[in-house]
Amino acid sequence: MSTLPSTTSEPAFGTVPAPKMVVAEAVRGSFGPARTEPTQPLSIHPFAHALHYGSACFEGLKAHRGGDDVVRLFRPDRHAARLQRTAALLHLPVPPLELIEAMLVDAVVGNLEVVPPAPGALYLRPLLLGTDPNIGAAATPSADALLVVLASPVGDYFAGGDRPLTLKVETELPRTTPAFGEAKAGANYVLALGSIRQARAEHGADQVLFAPGGDVQETGAANFLLLDQERIVTRQLDGSFLHGVTRDSVLTLARDLGLVVEERPVSIDEVLVWPGEAALAGTAAVLAGVGTLVHEGGRTTLGDGQVGPVTRQLRTALLQLQRGEVPDRHGWTRPVTDLSATS
Repeated sequence: MSTLPSTTSEPAFGTVPAPKMVVAEAVRGSFGPARTEPTQPLSIHPFAHALHYGSACFEGLKAHRGGDDVVRLFRPDRHAARLQRTAALLHLPVPPLELIEAMLVDAVVGNLEVVPPAPGALYLRPLLLGTDPNIGAAATPSADALLVVLASPVGDYFAGGDRPLTLKVETELPRTTPAFGEAKAGANYVLALGSIRQARAEHGADQVLFAPGGDVQETGAANFLLLDQERIVTRQLDGSFLHGVTRDSVLTLARDLGLVVEERPVSIDEVLVWPGEAALAGTAAVLAGVGTLVHEGGRTTLGDGQVGPVTRQLRTALLQLQRGEVPDRHGWTRPVTDLSATS
């Protein structure tokens, strides 16, 4: 994921390693037990499959410290299932759900002392690498793998905090590698880097909204939503883009609040004349308001150009749930420990 350099004294998102990581290896497709160890460089053979043929994928989720000092993982089961899906798409050994979820919990437990208070969180990054030491295996999947859960205490993803974002519209290039849009794999992010760098340099944009042929997909880091006082409109799930857990969570909370959810094709022409709000939904971004689109040399203001009231309402509802400030009606949060009981 890409973010603007921080303009404050706070480190940029994802640059501070937590002290502990959790590791498990697969040999001939079978994963062994996990272990917690100090965060340190990985030992990987230079012939490893991931380094040559792209057999690597990852996940991203957060653990939040509530005002009651309880640390809660948010939807670890959904993220574990998505990691399994990506591993299958890349023909990597698929880790068992129970192993992934246990490693996520272990990563939080091992780093409890660095879980920041709100509005910060502990960002978790499961990483799966194909490790077969064979540089001749271009046509053979890796049967050996390394699964690592890394952690980092984080603040806001976008520099400047809660502010309206500027998106550059890209109508020629796709967001992801064709046929692997729903895979959370590094190659998809590399594909978007050139467009994002150019958009920043030429237009001061925060991100790029990919809409090849005018058909909106997502940005380089999050799903895209249109909102007003009555509804949310977003692209229907298909194989061309990542099936965001935050997207799903926001849509569910919107229905709880009585909003109509429309999942359907969205054209850039519709976005340019949308009278309401727009936002980006993602684990890192949470729910970030969009104020401006840069398209074909011109700038279009969405709504009043600020973070809209519906976006703020849904963001607040999501954060309150993640921090244990409201009842968890959907069973999404997993309390890891009560620090007040161990201090």
